[in-house]
Amino acid sequence: MNTYSIGIDIGGTNTDIGLVRDDGQVMAKKNLPTNKYFDADLYVSDIYDQIELLMQENGIDAIEGIGIAAPVGNYYTGCIENASNLNFKGIVDLKALFKAHIDVPVVVSNDANAAAYGELIYGGAKGMKHFIMFTLGTGVGSGVVVDGKLVLGKTGGAGELGHAILIPEGRLCGCGNKGCLETYTSARGIVQTAKELIESTPEYDGALRKVAPEELTSKMVGDAAKYGDPLAIKVFEKTGYLLGIAMANAVTFSGPEAVFLFGGPVKAGDVLLNPVRKSFEEHLCFIFKGSVEIRVSELPDNDAAILGAAALTKA
Repeated sequence: MNTYSIGIDIGGTNTDIGLVRDDGQVMAKKNLPTNKYFDADLYVSDIYDQIELLMQENGIDAIEGIGIAAPVGNYYTGCIENASNLNFKGIVDLKALFKAHIDVPVVVSNDANAAAYGELIYGGAKGMKHFIMFTLGTGVGSGVVVDGKLVLGKTGGAGELGHAILIPEGRLCGCGNKGCLETYTSARGIVQTAKELIESTPEYDGALRKVAPEELTSKMVGDAAKYGDPLAIKVFEKTGYLLGIAMANAVTFSGPEAVFLFGGPVKAGDVLLNPVRKSFEEHLCFIFKGSVEIRVSELPDNDAAILGAAALTKA
């Protein structure tokens, strides 16, 4: 007999809610506009209404738990803590708010940890005990699994490798530091590198030159690279070089079986992955050579966030 859980992915713009079967099948989904809410109580109440609808429409009487992937989500407290991209500010006790509606386990964590645990339960890391997940998107997140468990640290925020400083006094990061990995290998970082190269290469007259700087996206750069645009290829060579160094550094402290990559920029394929692999091998400490794979996430793109959130209920 199958069991079911709810996975909730809270983004700054939208909130996705999914009914997930224990074999990783997302049975149905609902959506709410996160950015329309300024009252956390109303927001959670409306999410719960959608959960009830999902259960009723699919003939489900009970769920095993609710997993929530949220900005600055704290696994230990069940709270969102001072999320910069949400309208409700301060500390929001999501766990308590949901518990007021339904008496099931409620687990909260950040989106990168959720992605890592989703990979462990439903993706390519099944059967692994040690791996690292890098999520490349608007920012760069990461989740670290050791002995089959997420590394959370004292505050619940361990594993923020996107904010490890890669280039001292480099680009200013949203966290306030300079030179963080995120500033170079996120979607925004890729766009910034492209703009810098376009500006410093006056002889370049390729496709990216024709795009207004404010309209340039990392997907455009990736598409151009796939079609052989020399400047776009150089952007991904630089990005892959730096990401490979960061991944090699990460391996030294947890000795994983694999490092997984997930997110929009990864869809560029080999134009990113080939320089990543080359740099990773060049910078990997010799004692780990041959023991670590670089793999692309096997979570389905459309349901990855929901599956990751739902997987937290099994943590």
